This record gives sequence, C-alpha cells and structure tokens, in this order.
Amino acid sequence: MNIIKLLYFDKKLSCNNISEKINKSLPLVTKIINDLVKEGVVVENGYAASTGGRRPITYSLQADKAYILSIAMDQFVTRMGIMDMHNDHVTEVKSIELHLSNNNHALPALAASINEFITGSGIAREKIIGIGIGMPGFVDSQKGTNHTFLHENGITNISQFITGKTGLPVYIDNDSSLIALAELRFGAARNKRNAMVINAGWGVGLGLVLNGELFRGTNGFAGEFSHIPLFNNNKLCSCGKSGCLETETSLLVVIEKLRKALQSGRPSFIKNLPAENFEQVWQMIVEAATKGDKLVIELLSEAGYNIGRGAAILIHLLNPETIIISGRGSLVGKIWLAPLQQALNEHCIPQLGAYTEVHISELGYHAELIGAASLVMEQHNNSKVSLKDIARKTEMYNSSD
Repeated sequence: MNIIKLLYFDKKLSCNNISEKINKSLPLVTKIINDLVKEGVVVENGYAASTGGRRPITYSLQADKAYILSIAMDQFVTRMGIMDMHNDHVTEVKSIELHLSNNNHALPALAASINEFITGSGIAREKIIGIGIGMPGFVDSQKGTNHTFLHENGITNISQFITGKTGLPVYIDNDSSLIALAELRFGAARNKRNAMVINAGWGVGLGLVLNGELFRGTNGFAGEFSHIPLFNNNKLCSCGKSGCLETETSLLVVIEKLRKALQSGRPSFIKNLPAENFEQVWQMIVEAATKGDKLVIELLSEAGYNIGRGAAILIHLLNPETIIISGRGSLVGKIWLAPLQQALNEHCIPQLGAYTEVHISELGYHAELIGAASLVMEQHNNSKVSLKDIARKTEMYNSSD
C-alpha cells in the first residue's frame, strides 16, 4: 500500500525511486511492482530522464482501476466529483445547495445526494475505494464527528452514518485541513517543511504544515485562524465572541460591505446583488475584480490587509517558509498579495518576515476536492476495500462477461 500511495502522490516513479523513498531493497520493490503490473494496478510509464546511465523504466497507477468520491462542503454549497487514480476528475463536479446551520435534514440529504450522484455517474460502486469529505466546523476525523454541523437527530458519527447509507468507507476532516493537505501533496506547500495555508472563504480557515506533515492538533481542531481576537470592533462573530479576525476578513464581510456601498451610491460594475445567493454574489465579485472594479478591489484589499495582520502573528509564532492563500478566495488571484504583504511589512519583525514568501494557490477552488481525495488515499490502509481487491473483482467480472 505504501507503494500505491507513493505512485498516487508522485504520479510516476522508477523502482529505484520507490526503493529509496520506502527504504526497502530494490529486488523486493521490483518484485512487488511486477506483481502489481500483472494484477493491472500499475502500468509502465516510459523511461525516466537520462542522468548519464541506462534510463530506468517508470511506473504509474492504472488510472481507471479504482476511483475516489471527493466531496467539498461549505456552509451553503456542497460539491462532489469522482476522481481516478491520476487525481483527475472523471465526472463533472456537481454542486448542490445545502445549508448546514440549523438544518436537521442536512446529513440525510447529503447521504441521499451521494447515492444519487454515484448512480448517475455510471461508475460501478465496487470500483470506488472510499469517500472523502471536507466540511467546515470543529471536526474530529478520528471519531467521524463534527461538533459544529451535521450532528442533529442524535447522529454522532457522520462517517458511520454515510457508510451505512452508501456501503462505502467514509473519511471526514475539516475543510481547511484538507485544503492544506492538497497544497502539501500537489500544490505550493509540496516539499516545504513549514507552511501556513489560509483558506479564504465564508470564514478564514487555516491549515498548518509543520515539519513536512499536516498538523491537526490534539483533537483535530488546530488552525482556528478565524477566531483570533484581533479587533475592538464589537462585531459579533459566528463563534459567539466579538472582534475575531473573521469579522473583518471573511468573504461574507466583503459581500456585506459591498452591499452597503452599492446602496450608498458607490460606482461599480456590479449594480444589484441577489439577496441570499452568496455563491452567485461571489462569482459576480470575482468577475468584477478581474475587470479592475475599483470598489471591489478596495474591499478585497481591506480584507487582505487584515488577513495579513493575522498572518503576522503566525509568522512570529511559527516562522514558516511560505504562506499560501487558497480556497474560494484565491479565485481573485494576486489582488490579495499587495495588501497582505503591506500588513506583513508593517507588523512583522523584519528578520522574521523577510524569510516568509506569500503565494496564491494554483489549485484554487479545487483544493478542497483534491484534499478530500488525498485523505482517502492516506487512510486507505484502514479500508476493507483495496485496489488489488478491485483489480480481482474487475477481472472476474470481465471474464464472466
């Protein structure tokens, strides 16, 4: 399984590469690879680049041998898609409106939507090795619980509930942690020892990469960046406290300020905002920002500066190599960079701030989906369904057909 994970996250490797990474002998690794090739789990993928000697053969996973159902949730919208072993989508990403707050039907509705999606995908359920779900809130991934959402009707273990409805292994984690996992495995935090991944969304989450690994804390609750008490603004936060970072930086705050500015007559490409469709409003903001809308850029820059104030605290505490702006907010791109860097220049000790780079994620809004799929692969050792089992079942099915 360690070899399968390596090939999933590194795309293609030679036997020698694998031997070095897992600290096993080359003959043993070669034997395992040959067995996996025979079973149809692994395929040859051409020769590695020349380093002066005989070029080694590289190997990758067979893309369509198995699939992962990846789900990304926020407070209002849930997205789901099925990904192959090359981490590519094999279905269109489906978005459904699913409000999580004070919704006793959210979890049953989620399970029903998952079953409907699998059926409509045309992909055999037995070829799906697991379901990975990212969600907002205080998520204990080990116990399968969310202390903020999806705990109504006496249901305590979300993973067990959805497994019972779908028949598939289910793994859940906090959305910001999975965004950080995506950046660690495939994005700007890859090969970084210490990185802070800021999830700019309806709240402002944080995923921490420390010593080259995702850090979740004692109960999985590490990274509650939104709730640093940074302001004396008497604004009530969603957590029940006042003055939290979220009250001046979240995209919901940007939308609220934009609505008030438009009502006061400020000029903008945007003329009217829908009442409650935050997803549609955010798309309007992204479009206006790309056109250079002065009002929208002003409001985003203000939020970016305040995120930078919070990031300065992270730099002083953790001295990271890089800070990455990811998630939904990264869709506006480099607009965040100047105000965030300005805040770091003003609030960081120069000797610390000088060694931290700031990047905008290239994974963007897809990061949570990628992270949810990565979670399944990381936890696959505990699954009752293996890629080798799927290979055998597929072979039996094809021969009987």
